[in-house]
Amino acid sequence: MTDHYDALETREPATREAELFSRLPDVLRKALAAPAYAERLKGTDPASVTSRAALARLPVLRKSELPALHKAVPPFGGFVAGPLGSFGRLFTSPGPIFEPEPVRADPWRGARALFAAGFRPGDVVLNTFSYHLTPGGFIFDASARALGCAVIPAGPGNAEQQFELIEAYRPVGYSGTPDFLKILLDAAANARRDISSIKRALVSGAAFPKSLQDEVKSRGIDAYQAFGTADLGLVAFETAARDGMVVNEDLIMEIVRPGTGDPVAPGDVGEIVVTSLDPQHPWIRLALGDLTAALPGTSPCGRTNMRIKGWMGRADQTTKVKGMFVRPEQIAEIGKRHPELGRLRLVVTRSGESDMMTLRAETAAPSEGLQGELAASLRGVTKLGGNVELVGAGALPNDGKVIADER
Repeated sequence: MTDHYDALETREPATREAELFSRLPDVLRKALAAPAYAERLKGTDPASVTSRAALARLPVLRKSELPALHKAVPPFGGFVAGPLGSFGRLFTSPGPIFEPEPVRADPWRGARALFAAGFRPGDVVLNTFSYHLTPGGFIFDASARALGCAVIPAGPGNAEQQFELIEAYRPVGYSGTPDFLKILLDAAANARRDISSIKRALVSGAAFPKSLQDEVKSRGIDAYQAFGTADLGLVAFETAARDGMVVNEDLIMEIVRPGTGDPVAPGDVGEIVVTSLDPQHPWIRLALGDLTAALPGTSPCGRTNMRIKGWMGRADQTTKVKGMFVRPEQIAEIGKRHPELGRLRLVVTRSGESDMMTLRAETAAPSEGLQGELAASLRGVTKLGGNVELVGAGALPNDGKVIADER
């Protein structure tokens, strides 16, 4: 039995890159048919966007902007060109953010993630993600059925009835949050119910710490993690190599400095930005607000796409200082004014009953007057005064944080 979903997963990285960027101009043309993209990408020649450097010059669309945009121009903020009736299902997520489901096989790109977790055609899968209004349940349901699995649409909760279903249908697979898997396992043990048919799991939507991984493994279940969103479906997934997460096919992922659209250096932590090549509902540089870092090389499992470390925190580090918002974009602006610097981090603390700011800046060779120039830039950009501390190159952690609120 093959270890890979198809040949796309093991092609040469340069071949994949060329194929993705050969398709991007046509996707951009379709995006420009939507009024919001036409405004945001005004003056863009789709034929010229055939490389990562060209893509990086386009503006990012922050997921945090979507609730206001969707409210202003319902339901999709003007980012969808086709009529509502051209989609299969219509969902909402907290915000609210409204999400349409494209009409095609595996619309959320999840079959690969399930395959990598050991699911195979003919398996019976207990899907415990919610089917109510939000897309989570349908994402994993459609993905499992695209793979050829039978799905029990259980949703979360109601453990007693779930035990009846498990004992009757004997599913070998579980999809849902890791927390609910633990609840099911504990409740079954207490009630002396047999759910031992479940041998593998694909979990998402919550943290899956090492302690919980070990406990699930000790109960006879091989569980894998996936990273996804209600907008894009499955973005990246764990494989048998257990060495980071492999980015899904048909997606272009960038990792950028928080508050900007500028790609970070290889290996640096930054914000995930995704461009999807879905002509019915394209996303062009959607900044998810989640932090990660790329891993070098290809996965030992043989899949050759970009690998990431997984979820490493939130990129939106906006905070209030003395009643005024300070944003990552402002720290990025200071960096642009002083390109000779390395990483920057604004540390917010309390002194007595007052908020205090200290801008820590990496520099290999501090020039005379640099500290004062940085203090002036900090005040000019944020409209707030603060201290400046110069540190050596590489002294600040590579964790994606540009604002650290330590109050």
